[in-house]
Amino acid sequence: MNLLCEVMQVSRSGYYRWKKRGQSDREIERAKLIPRVRSIHQQSKATYGGRRISRELNDLGFPCGRHKAGTLMKLAGVVAKQRKKFKATTDSKHTFPVAPNLLNRNFSVTTPNCVWVGDITYVWTSEGWLYLAVVIDLASRRIVGWSMNKRISRQLVIDALTMALWRRKPPRGLIFHSDRGSQYCSHDFQTLLKKHGVLPSMSRKGNCWDNAVAESFFGTLKMELIFGATYSSRTDARQDIVDYIEMFYNSRRRHSSLGYMNPMEFEKQQHWKKAA
Repeated sequence: MNLLCEVMQVSRSGYYRWKKRGQSDREIERAKLIPRVRSIHQQSKATYGGRRISRELNDLGFPCGRHKAGTLMKLAGVVAKQRKKFKATTDSKHTFPVAPNLLNRNFSVTTPNCVWVGDITYVWTSEGWLYLAVVIDLASRRIVGWSMNKRISRQLVIDALTMALWRRKPPRGLIFHSDRGSQYCSHDFQTLLKKHGVLPSMSRKGNCWDNAVAESFFGTLKMELIFGATYSSRTDARQDIVDYIEMFYNSRRRHSSLGYMNPMEFEKQQHWKKAA
């Protein structure tokens, strides 16, 4: 004991006082929160940083700011995934008519089913490319329609929009914004828009920022799900993406643009406000 006290450079009585004291309140709290931080990190597919983890802890009844959450993440040994760049899939070399840019980067929409945006991306599998088209409600950031196929064709975007129209049944006058790719400019796709009273809007040539919300979703999808994954088949990739969209992104993932609510929660709040 004397040797231990010499090594620790404390007196014998000081050592016994420290041993008797036990854990501090901070140590007890951290011991309780660290497993929860690890669980939140796992459930978010290793995507949440300090802000979102702090929101989760607060909702669970544990007051926690961003910096405190950052400290807990370090103690838990977890870090958030980092976003990577990806290339666009737009083919604007065609002779179809191009719609004007009605959206004009006005992304501050608060009412669902007023403006939708759409885009296409791709995922590599051992069987070859799998292409994904999505339709996003600009107000809630909810994926309201999606379609996947081994071919990047007009049918890909028609199927995604058809799902969105069937699910949401939006009022006439809805704006649908996309890039000026041949799939969106095709006669068949434009006919579908016109049939349902949807107004087409398209980005300026070569300007990805005009469709920033859709681009951002694909960046999030690839960072949180695709990068680091290996798919042996298109079926495996498809199932993984469907689970991500429906079981996590739409129903659980917190969005900073929505005040850290998830899309479904935001839409419920808007419905209550409208009803009131």
